[in-house]
Amino acid sequence: MRVQAVRPVVALACALCLLVFGSLASGQEQDREHWVGTWATAVVSQPGPTAFANQTLRQVVRVSLGGERVRVVLSNTYGTLPLEVGSAQVARRAADAAIESGSNRQLTFGGRTGTTIPAGALVVSDPVDLRVSPLSDIVIDLYLPGDTSASESPLTTHGGANQTSYVSSPGDHTGVADLPVDSTTASWFFLSRVDVSASDDTRAVVLFGDSITDGTGSTSDTNNRWPDYLARRLEEADIPMGVLNLGIAGNRILSDGLGVNALARFDRDVLAQAGVTHVVVLEGINDVGLALNAIGLPRSEERPSAEEIIFGHQQLIARAKSHGLTVYGATLLPFEGTAVIPNYWSADGEATRQAVNDWIRTSGAYDGVIDFDAVVRDPDAPARLLSRYDSGDLLHPNDVGYAAMAEAVDLELLRAVETSFAGSR
Repeated sequence: MRVQAVRPVVALACALCLLVFGSLASGQEQDREHWVGTWATAVVSQPGPTAFANQTLRQVVRVSLGGERVRVVLSNTYGTLPLEVGSAQVARRAADAAIESGSNRQLTFGGRTGTTIPAGALVVSDPVDLRVSPLSDIVIDLYLPGDTSASESPLTTHGGANQTSYVSSPGDHTGVADLPVDSTTASWFFLSRVDVSASDDTRAVVLFGDSITDGTGSTSDTNNRWPDYLARRLEEADIPMGVLNLGIAGNRILSDGLGVNALARFDRDVLAQAGVTHVVVLEGINDVGLALNAIGLPRSEERPSAEEIIFGHQQLIARAKSHGLTVYGATLLPFEGTAVIPNYWSADGEATRQAVNDWIRTSGAYDGVIDFDAVVRDPDAPARLLSRYDSGDLLHPNDVGYAAMAEAVDLELLRAVETSFAGSR
């Protein structure tokens, strides 16, 4: 009789154990979710005149990978004061400023619908269930209840996005189907990246560079930057890899310009990306051309030598490899005749470019080489961009040129899976 009396208790205890351990296992499965970046941008500081007051930003981004669950990373990297976000949502885009009905999802941060981002910090949203298709547009709504013009804190932004986003009339309009639009912007604000939950064989490549990676010269609102073309090629080839565009117009390896120098931002913009295994470095043309420190400011230092630029590349390679990344070097494009900045091109600068390219091609320091220079140069004038690839400034390719660059990437360089993951942050 004692045995019979104990049986119900034992059965109940076993059921409770299964429930507890089942919940723990489920929680551990979510903790082990493999997050991979599907979109990202490199941020810079913008002190003004742009300001927002009690308005909703509806920002459009084109993802590379698809997925069933997403999370969004917001940034106050350059803010000197906390940034209040009253509400945030993510949705599939329909057209223009409209979203697909029923696709909007409230973003929470530790379970809360709003968040305050400390100065210099990022916040990662809680995951939400949202099916997004590869190579599709999503929108991220941010309601900013405060008045950014009342603060001296710089805005964290990515200018020259080549993508129209929308600013609402006053009020919290997050998640509404048709945003009441007050104005538009070609910049992204307070966005860092979007991740998707993906299978274990899915990974990401970071394209790390300057305006040529950023897509300057491509047609706005068409997603015809060379990283966009590469994302389309990877999708067509059924290679599960997110493409993350971390280009900044005017960026340099050794000195600050529009954005901090490449050595200063490498950890944040490359190593911190979710699921990253590969990086392509296309940096140095602004070091060669001695780009201005900021628009309208005079040059403040001598043009760096080829040896100094090569040292910068070696530093990037060492840091990538120390985190288990495969790192490829891309040759610097020709730019003779450009007048985007007075005296940007010179015979001495061309000699420096050639020396850097020769090192990229022959040193063996990179795990592989993508020879963009050979693809886009004029065979009759190798220091110049081929006319059919020129956007008009003899420095930045047009849509056709960017497509040619993406076609020059051997996809086998990205198909290999031997590289160990840097993590599923």
